[in-house]
Amino acid sequence: MDDESRNAPMFNQSVEKGLAILAAFGSRNRRMSLSQIADTVGITRSSAQRIVFTLETLGYVTKDPHTRRYELANKVMEIGCNYLEANALIDSANPFLSAFNSNCDETVSLTEPCGTTMTYVASFTSRKHIVAHMAIGSRMPMYCTAAGRAYLSGLPEDEIRALLAESDLTPLTPHTLLDIDAITASVLEARARGYSTNFEEYYLGHLNVGAPVLNNSGRAIAAVHVVAPSSRWTRDDVIGRLAPMVLECAQSITNAVRAH
Repeated sequence: MDDESRNAPMFNQSVEKGLAILAAFGSRNRRMSLSQIADTVGITRSSAQRIVFTLETLGYVTKDPHTRRYELANKVMEIGCNYLEANALIDSANPFLSAFNSNCDETVSLTEPCGTTMTYVASFTSRKHIVAHMAIGSRMPMYCTAAGRAYLSGLPEDEIRALLAESDLTPLTPHTLLDIDAITASVLEARARGYSTNFEEYYLGHLNVGAPVLNNSGRAIAAVHVVAPSSRWTRDDVIGRLAPMVLECAQSITNAVRAH
């Protein structure tokens, strides 16, 4: 969000702070004291106290009476569930994702863009051992993932570079590409062949291939990707066997989206 929008008369800072408090909880901050909440969000303790009291009253956070620490209540899931239930793309994609998952018996997912990240909105998990599980709502960066590069491949080059410039280019593994020109070249190559790859750039042991879902204007709106553990797949097998499958799945979802 730019400063101009944040300083607009219609912008409500209390709502912003309330959402920031909810977003501050996670695997690293499962339970927090009032002071910790204030420090994490960057607001005063008195402001945090008023907002947390409101969130607690509404049922979005709960407080342990003994430790006096707060944690998220399951009511926050209502908002996410409402989004998933109202998302026509997910309804269109699920049959094709399920079929893809059955054909390859690996984890197949649909992600949508959110800033410089991709958010998991649907996933069919492999019945075999998986290295890591990404829950619905989890995010991953665009710059070093097959899903992110697949999505970027469906955008104009100036937008690709702008999103990469905004990204926190962190070396997540020894294989992570960090040079914007090199990443852009990888994205443009993905555009030319129809699918993107990520070989252990985001997570060691993961070989990924993805393809974009396009709207009627030919612009990417989401991405399909499959995770192939290196213990079961070689790079050549990923490209030779899984890439055609992910292309077919993404194209089927694209056709379904365009038909609505």
